[in-house]
Amino acid sequence: MTTSPPSSARSLASFVHGQWIHGQGGTEVLDAVYGAPLARVSSDGIDFAQVLRYGRETGCRHLSRTTFHDRARMLRALASYLLERKEAFYQLSFHTGTTRRDGWVDIEGGIGALFSYSSIARRELPNERFLLEGEVEQLSKGGSFVGRHVLVPREGVALHINAYNFPVWGMLEKFAPNFIAGVPAIVKPATQTAYLTEAVVRAITESGLLPEGALQLICGGTGDLFDHLEEQDLVTFTGSAATASCLKVHPNIVARSIPFNTEADSLNCIVLGESVRPHDPEFDLFVREVAGEMTSKAGQKCTAIRRVIVPRSVTGEVVEALRTRLSGVTLGDPSREDVRMGPLVSAHQRNETRKVVEALCGEAELVVGGEVPELRGGDWEKGGFMAPTVLLCERPLTANAPHELEAFGPVVTLMPYEGEQEASALARRGRGSLVASIVTYDRTEARSLFFGLASAHGRVLMLNRDNAGESTGHGSPLPQLKHGGPGRAGGGEELGGLRSVKHYLQRTALQADPTTLMALTGEYVRGAQVSEDAVHPFRKHFEQLQVGDSLLTHRRTVTETDLVNFANVSGDTFYAHTDEIAARDSIFGRRVAHGYFLVSAAAGLFVSPAPGPVLANYGLEHLRFIESVGIGDTIRARLTVKSKTAKDTRPGERPTGVVEWAVDITNQHDQLVATYSILTLVERTQG
Repeated sequence: MTTSPPSSARSLASFVHGQWIHGQGGTEVLDAVYGAPLARVSSDGIDFAQVLRYGRETGCRHLSRTTFHDRARMLRALASYLLERKEAFYQLSFHTGTTRRDGWVDIEGGIGALFSYSSIARRELPNERFLLEGEVEQLSKGGSFVGRHVLVPREGVALHINAYNFPVWGMLEKFAPNFIAGVPAIVKPATQTAYLTEAVVRAITESGLLPEGALQLICGGTGDLFDHLEEQDLVTFTGSAATASCLKVHPNIVARSIPFNTEADSLNCIVLGESVRPHDPEFDLFVREVAGEMTSKAGQKCTAIRRVIVPRSVTGEVVEALRTRLSGVTLGDPSREDVRMGPLVSAHQRNETRKVVEALCGEAELVVGGEVPELRGGDWEKGGFMAPTVLLCERPLTANAPHELEAFGPVVTLMPYEGEQEASALARRGRGSLVASIVTYDRTEARSLFFGLASAHGRVLMLNRDNAGESTGHGSPLPQLKHGGPGRAGGGEELGGLRSVKHYLQRTALQADPTTLMALTGEYVRGAQVSEDAVHPFRKHFEQLQVGDSLLTHRRTVTETDLVNFANVSGDTFYAHTDEIAARDSIFGRRVAHGYFLVSAAAGLFVSPAPGPVLANYGLEHLRFIESVGIGDTIRARLTVKSKTAKDTRPGERPTGVVEWAVDITNQHDQLVATYSILTLVERTQG
């Protein structure tokens, strides 16, 4: 199959305040493969103040009616809907110059981010509209004044300004966390590939799965949009460091202290350890990783390797290995199955990249590339094709250009080094990068290199023969881990699981008495008023239980028989429990009960043994032993409903919910001797 050159350019539309609007005139976008007109992009006629008002008023209003779990379910449904329509996205993606293999990262990787955040939200967030962070802080000696951090959604919009290289993933990996947080988004894609973003947003709006106002799209310029941003809004930017530095100092951004998160292109590096020899598996892994990063999306990734730091003793072998591997890369129409690398996004981008290569050649030598290879489809002059290019900088410690100039294409610069300190110094000269990779099987060397360069990189991949089979590679950010880096890389953070959701939430320190704090947060706080009745809590269904419902048990005196029997059953014969003489000389001054005996004894005090709504105990958290308990001491327990979370019910399953119970064990002096939480699965009366 071959992608045909587009016959005519179509006008892209923006989706704002609930409708599609076509701008007049605008910028002509050309197909990356053949250079033919593909689309016209303009935002002319859009009232940007109205766009922001619509997001804040309509979007925020509808999202505020939903919980984290509600939004997670919507996100999962949307991901499934988009996945069913992926083939249409792939067909458009070919026009960007991307092969199907590389398009997978953008299209299915972006959809996968929706699935990931849906799972993260349902697993790590409560079924609430706010999030509690950390533990309750005791602010007074008597316990009547306490504090807690509470995170609530910002009442503004998230403006996402994205780069051209990932028109799908770049949008969805940012939209997923802001949507989970309950904040509406305005997406502004890069003009060159906006047609693919527009197609995905059209599918999203046609699905009808998102609340009104949750997502808007601007194709074209931003006009006076920045002038109308307010304090509750946020901006994220992905692109060049130069553009980011201009936008983040916009007078309105500065005056209103509007959060501005930057993920900028950087001079990422890969380091080959000195312990690696050309016959080692790590040597081949290193060469494959470098070549793969050069040819994946034609090197147009913010995470792509730009600087290749190698031991001086094997520089020649690395050059030859790269030359051999790159010689097998086929260029041409990316829709063809026999093509490994497509063009850059445009002929203009190719020409700009060539200019940077010329500048780099002032301090480096061209050792691979520079020729015009045979194309398998496409137009060399009108398209954005460029052969993989390798430069060699013999004196990287004194050179400047390789550490300052980024050729945003299939270009790397080799930098020889001698000694681990020199390798780390070269890595740090990038002035902050998104990612670095270290390839070695020597763990001592790996440790030295990691701590030598970690402070200057947002992510570090340790690559060797043990993880190569499952490693996602140098250039692949993952939803679970942060994406971003210091310095030149922008100093921002994206992804990272729950970390990125919190970026769209306002953290507020709440100070109150325990009962008021419990009433506001819906979670039991030690010292708050509790509710006790004649019905045992374990005899109540999920809906009947309320936060603060409590049971104070009868008492039990600990005996020597308890200690002996528990030691025999558990096999724990630690001297403090079993040796009278040694125990007297211990920090306890006497024989004491096993901590886990206290937990077991407490369960015997509060459990209601007959079958009932409590189906299973599947967790114990935050266990702390406060005071020792000896022979003759008397204990009792207080069991209190701390929080409740209804679980999603699958077909054929019994409806259930998770109840977290706070357990406090006290002695005859009302001193707290142990505290923890248990999690139980409790039956619901309704699905």
